[in-house]
Amino acid sequence: MVIKRINYHQLNPDAIKALSSANQYITSIDKKLWALIELRISQINGCAYCVNIHSRQAREAGEDQQRLDCLTVWRESSFFNEAECAALAWAESLSHISATRAPDNVYKTLQQHYSEQQIVDLTLIISMMNMWNRIAVSLQRLPDREN
Repeated sequence: MVIKRINYHQLNPDAIKALSSANQYITSIDKKLWALIELRISQINGCAYCVNIHSRQAREAGEDQQRLDCLTVWRESSFFNEAECAALAWAESLSHISATRAPDNVYKTLQQHYSEQQIVDLTLIISMMNMWNRIAVSLQRLPDREN
């Protein structure tokens, strides 16, 4: 038996709007990288709703389909540059923070490619995406089928 879950958008739209508004303060990260990071986190967390949204956003930002197809195996492919790999490693580390504890070696690699402002903004993107995934997965928000 499947239990219908709560529609959080309907029950607390003001909180959802407030949480969503945080994105307007993140200005140092390219939209294509932003979408890749959100997509990778959503893949890790098994959030179908967010995978659907962020893969579409990545394509709209000009992301190549082959890179999207290989995002789950980014470490094994040659499609991502060093800066993107550093950001993806940071995203994975923070998404598994209870196990990784955000290690110094991952942070040091990130510092080689991003400014302090960009590191803060990446960390905010990663943290917010993990929060959205936890809400959507726990309350079983699913994507609508597109034609």
